[in-house]
Amino acid sequence: MQDHIVVLTGAGISAESGLSTFRDNGGLWEQHSVYDVATPEAFERNQELVLRFYNERRRQLKDAQPNQAHRLLAELEKRYRVTVVTQNVDDLHERGGSSNVIHLHGELTKARSCVDPGLVYDIGYTDISLGDRCDLGEQLRPHIVWFGEEVSMLEKAADVVRTADHLLIVGTSLQVYPAAGLVYEVDMDVPITVIDPGEPASVSRAHVIRKGASEGVAEWVSRLAGR
Repeated sequence: MQDHIVVLTGAGISAESGLSTFRDNGGLWEQHSVYDVATPEAFERNQELVLRFYNERRRQLKDAQPNQAHRLLAELEKRYRVTVVTQNVDDLHERGGSSNVIHLHGELTKARSCVDPGLVYDIGYTDISLGDRCDLGEQLRPHIVWFGEEVSMLEKAADVVRTADHLLIVGTSLQVYPAAGLVYEVDMDVPITVIDPGEPASVSRAHVIRKGASEGVAEWVSRLAGR
């Protein structure tokens, strides 16, 4: 049976493809804080502002390309069972070739109903405008898990992590909960590797590769192939 590699990814892997994050910008976007554009209350206050923010993120994503880290993770599927659990809302893992991706925080290329979370629509890189409505006649919103909302994919991700033979963590500081708690779902005998050039939160018994996503994943894959 193939080993199961579970990969947890965060903003660091997308940053190498040129996708900026709130953290890069000091938590601000056009002088608006994350709480102006990424909470249910913000959407109630100013739907136009929130839609414009995500429309701009979608246009930026359209021009971005998967990097070496995305492609190397996809190539692992030739020899292993691989599941990517990502905190990112972009589609770079899929475009890089990964076939099994769980998006904890939603997907930028989808929209959903404001009244029925089960009504989800693929919109690609097109804008969501005021007046764009779901099949129930209500305004569409980004298919994103905003601050204060339930992370509905968390339990599915936890179930996957519990089946890991290797846990690889790329480009996340492990400081954002509840996603960061997934690392504690892995069995005690499963090797854990953290790839991050900064100072990720301490994970007991984890091997840390202090490099960027592409360089670090290349080193880890090489090590895996030579074991």
